[in-house]
Amino acid sequence: MTDTPAGPGPRHPATPHRPEGPRHPATPHRPEDGNRPEDPRHPPARPRQRIPVWRDVRVLRAAGQVAFAAALVAAGALLYANLSRNLRQLGVPVGFDFLALEAGFAMGEPPIPYRPSDTYARAFAAGVINTLRVSGLGILLATVLGVAAGVGRLSSNWLVRQITGAYVEMVRNTPLLLQLFVWAFAVFGRLPPPGQAIHLGAGIYFSNRGVFLPWPAPAAGFAAWAAGGLAGLAGAVIAYRRLLRVRLETGRRTYPGLAAAAVLAAGLAAGWTLAPAPPFTVSVPTLAGFNFRGGASLTVQFSALTAGLAFYTGAFIAEVVRGGIQSVPRGQTEAAAALGLRPSLIMRLVILPQALRVIVPPLTNQYLNVIKNSSLAVAVGFEDAFFVARTVFNQTGRTFETVAIVMATYLAFSLLTSLLMNLYNRSVQLVER
Repeated sequence: MTDTPAGPGPRHPATPHRPEGPRHPATPHRPEDGNRPEDPRHPPARPRQRIPVWRDVRVLRAAGQVAFAAALVAAGALLYANLSRNLRQLGVPVGFDFLALEAGFAMGEPPIPYRPSDTYARAFAAGVINTLRVSGLGILLATVLGVAAGVGRLSSNWLVRQITGAYVEMVRNTPLLLQLFVWAFAVFGRLPPPGQAIHLGAGIYFSNRGVFLPWPAPAAGFAAWAAGGLAGLAGAVIAYRRLLRVRLETGRRTYPGLAAAAVLAAGLAAGWTLAPAPPFTVSVPTLAGFNFRGGASLTVQFSALTAGLAFYTGAFIAEVVRGGIQSVPRGQTEAAAALGLRPSLIMRLVILPQALRVIVPPLTNQYLNVIKNSSLAVAVGFEDAFFVARTVFNQTGRTFETVAIVMATYLAFSLLTSLLMNLYNRSVQLVER
């Protein structure tokens, strides 16, 4: 047995003595005058140099756009000056002063009060409003028909699928001008006279003089009803925004659209109840002599053009809708069916909201086609902007001015439609991080 030395001793190996002092390396004294030595680990920040103007990318981009716009304006001014000089040498006046002259021609279906003694400017205004009427109604009907046909092409019912497929294939592969002739001369032109008009009930008549519909006219209580409607609209907007915010923040089902519709309906009902008199009087068409009186009348030309544009564009919209629906993965439909949703709810709540992201961009092109194809109204005798421009050109010989007005009209309508559809397209797209 080995004896261990007695007395206290360290239990661990001895460590060298650490002199008292700071644990980190000493830093040199920093004088107050600011002349401190540089630390290699933290180099001093260099002052940020300002980029010269001639090297700034933002300035160069803006300058390039301004220069390009100025070049376009200069080129347009040069071309206009050259055109004006050549036309004056030929003895043809240049300018838009002819718009203040008397038109001297009648219109069969003016949307605003118009007489032959009015100016060319008023005639152009009537033609532009007619273009807007036929384009707006054609877009609405084409959308309804196209969505129905697009969903029908994917229906499980064999008969519905074959009928919608035949409609799409036949209409898409037939010239639009030929279809307008069929609608104008073979459909509406073959309707019976007013005395034997086709009555569809509720005061709706079809005859070779046009289509006659009941139409509401403002009465004494219209102002009170309109005030209630505006109040309901404001309340609907507020309710929709608040309930939508609550749903996004809490996840609870608040039904903002349904609540907004209820508030708007309540405002309209309150305005109707508080109005001192009925806000509307419905004018019903009645047969008087050789034609109908009262109500709203749509001429054969307007009806044929609207029906032709709606059926023709609806076939293209049907294919757009079909492609958008098929772009949604089948697993979405199967998952919704597994949850017990009905087919109508699956289409409305699951498929269409996702398909809209694919449908809206090509749908915008079809809406623009409706606006531009409305210029074929001259083929059926409808007085749209192009029809009026042709008449004005034949009377005045102002080629450049009339063409410029027509181009500006269709350009404005197309740009406005694109703007609205782009805003809607932005609202249905997925927001990426």
